[in-house]
Amino acid sequence: MRVAIAGAGAVGRSVASELLHNGHEVLLIDRDPRAIRAQSVPEAEWLLADACEMSSLAEAGLQRCEVVVAATGDDKVNLVVSLLAKTEFAVPRTVARVNHPANEWLFSDSWGVDVLVSTPRLLSALVEEAVTVGDLVRLFTFRQGNANLVELTLPDDSPFVGKLVRDVQWPIDVALVGVLRDGGINLPEPDRSLEAGDELLLVAAEEQEDEIGRLLAPNEHPS
Repeated sequence: MRVAIAGAGAVGRSVASELLHNGHEVLLIDRDPRAIRAQSVPEAEWLLADACEMSSLAEAGLQRCEVVVAATGDDKVNLVVSLLAKTEFAVPRTVARVNHPANEWLFSDSWGVDVLVSTPRLLSALVEEAVTVGDLVRLFTFRQGNANLVELTLPDDSPFVGKLVRDVQWPIDVALVGVLRDGGINLPEPDRSLEAGDELLLVAAEEQEDEIGRLLAPNEHPS
């Protein structure tokens, strides 16, 4: 897979390194000469250019990319890059970094954003996930399909402790995708039993999040 990353700062370089490690082709784009540190990610392609300029994106061959990541520290730039990638170069998938939570509402398909990554929101969610039991924590938002990746740690008094995955009547538009236990990730097989302390990862429509809490942890989520 070929991925273009706009923004060669610490975030962009880190993402590039991970993608290269996983066998993908990566192009890093930045308009600041000081950010062009080819020696830091030598396997990547580098381009000194303004990712908000059509001519720069054409030079980068954006039409040959499966994914564009807008990872700069400027929300306006990330929105413009996403919009141009989607509308002018028909890139199938765009991922945009949100730097300021107040701007999060702008990062939608209207601006060509398929997936937004809000660092402040993600850090907040990870803190909540680390300390809460029985409360639903939203980890990630998928713009396409109006769904969220959520987590709930099963409390001791959940009615489903000791029950099997198949015994849970999940609400509509909710899917259990993983069970984290003892440092491992387990597939949600129908015959897998649920235990107190299990971290359940689910993909769910936003309007069903309260229902999940009431189902799995009714004492923490009274009707």
